[in-house]
Amino acid sequence: MTNPNFNSHRSSVYSKRGIVATSQPLATAAGIEILSKGGNAADAAVACAAALNVTEPTSTGIGGDMFALYFDSTTKQVTALNGSGRASSLLTLDTLKKNNFLADGLPPFHPYTITVPGACAGWCDLIEKRGSLSLTEILSPAIRLADEGFPVAPITAYFWSRGVERQLKSALNGHELTIDGRAPKAGEIFYNKGLAKTFRLVAEQKAEAFYKGHIAESIISVIKEAGGVMSDVDLAEHVSTWENPISVNYHGLKVYECPPNGQGIAALIALNILEGFDLASLDSLAPEKMHLMIEALRLAFADANWYVADPAFSKIPLNELLSKDYANERRKLINLKQATVDQKRGAPVASSSTVYLSVVDGFGNACSFINSNYMGFGTGIMPKGWGFTLQNRGHNFSLDPDHPNVLAPKKRPYHTIIPAMVTRESDNSLYASYGVMGGFMQPQGHVQVLSALKDSNLDPQSALDLPRFCIDVDKSGGRVAIEEGMPSSTMDELKKMGHPIYEVKGYERALFGRGQVITRDSEAGVLCGGSDSRADGYAGSL
Repeated sequence: MTNPNFNSHRSSVYSKRGIVATSQPLATAAGIEILSKGGNAADAAVACAAALNVTEPTSTGIGGDMFALYFDSTTKQVTALNGSGRASSLLTLDTLKKNNFLADGLPPFHPYTITVPGACAGWCDLIEKRGSLSLTEILSPAIRLADEGFPVAPITAYFWSRGVERQLKSALNGHELTIDGRAPKAGEIFYNKGLAKTFRLVAEQKAEAFYKGHIAESIISVIKEAGGVMSDVDLAEHVSTWENPISVNYHGLKVYECPPNGQGIAALIALNILEGFDLASLDSLAPEKMHLMIEALRLAFADANWYVADPAFSKIPLNELLSKDYANERRKLINLKQATVDQKRGAPVASSSTVYLSVVDGFGNACSFINSNYMGFGTGIMPKGWGFTLQNRGHNFSLDPDHPNVLAPKKRPYHTIIPAMVTRESDNSLYASYGVMGGFMQPQGHVQVLSALKDSNLDPQSALDLPRFCIDVDKSGGRVAIEEGMPSSTMDELKKMGHPIYEVKGYERALFGRGQVITRDSEAGVLCGGSDSRADGYAGSL
């Protein structure tokens, strides 16, 4: 398959009755179907998430985790749902030491990296608290797609092929997501009867079917067969949590993220730092603007990589990290003319593959929703006959016993997946429901896209279409990937400033994330949506 041409034009979508934006056309259609039946943003979001599990298992699934932010148009309040799972109660550093993993690190697809899948409970909890339709109605589009088959989209087919080689070929039961051992081709029909069976049971029995029934038995069985240590108690005791979102004000906007164990705080720290610069006076892709955003995000990640952990195990100084005073001090560390690739974490107190989708309904409610396996198919390990892979989110634990994010039994790891929501400070009205999927790119994408919307006054599709940068957060050397399409003059100037940059082209542009944005006009109530050209999807309207 040749590399795609990303230069075609795509317009933003406008509507007053509702917009759904996802990375798969059939998933967007599922969300629109639910809205057309009278469902709200929460109903449509879960329908999309389930449909994405069918059509893009390369990125997401019920064997992974989810997070959501929900804007209630009546109360104008934003609530956060943490649907991430925990490590096995039987998994300790001593376990890893006995298996010689502490020195070299845990292999990314080892069964020890499997944390309890939180997505199913999260879907059910979101619908119970915010939804208006039954799970049977909500999951029906996904069940139909899995049962009757669907034509695989081109970019998905490419990454499916990579996932077969990387995970599914060697993972237990991984062949169930292949066609005779290979990935489906673009346009080829793929059936997933096992996943349809899973969704039917969940529709009938809700989360209990997944965490206590036959599905749970199969999950534990395959993990033990693979050499893992998760128990049926780990599944049965899983709960998702409703939490207060964290936020900062950015030039008249209130930007919300889920609190740790998610990394949304990195985006908020960076926005706080950037608020002290006049980005609106700079061109969208000016080297000065790129430099400031890169440097602010370096500082933000220096803090996030230390402080983001499960708050049930570590005290996280959220108020101090998000204060304007702390941002003022951190901002002083930015050299306007020179890159600093080795920023250190601050001391605010004296102590220590993924899919993103957005839905705004005709009532003005919004759901910013993200769901992930991690690293594509996760471990690639599949409970036999149920049609989904198990995530490897535990690979994000630190193995340093002194680190706040160190592996521990029943602990949630540092989580890369983050949704965002933005309201106006003046009246708390909805400004945008948006997100950018893709590992450690996500806070970087949140900052770059919001700046394009607010500072450059771009519409959602134009904001998503801009070339991006991505700091190699999880690698040494502080290298910065630059997407093809960035002006050569900007790249030359960044090099002169000392940024170790390199260009990324073609399918590898997935590194820069795939985002969805829906904004809402404060006066007429008109919705405007965009969907990332780096994926197969689109924004659809009702």
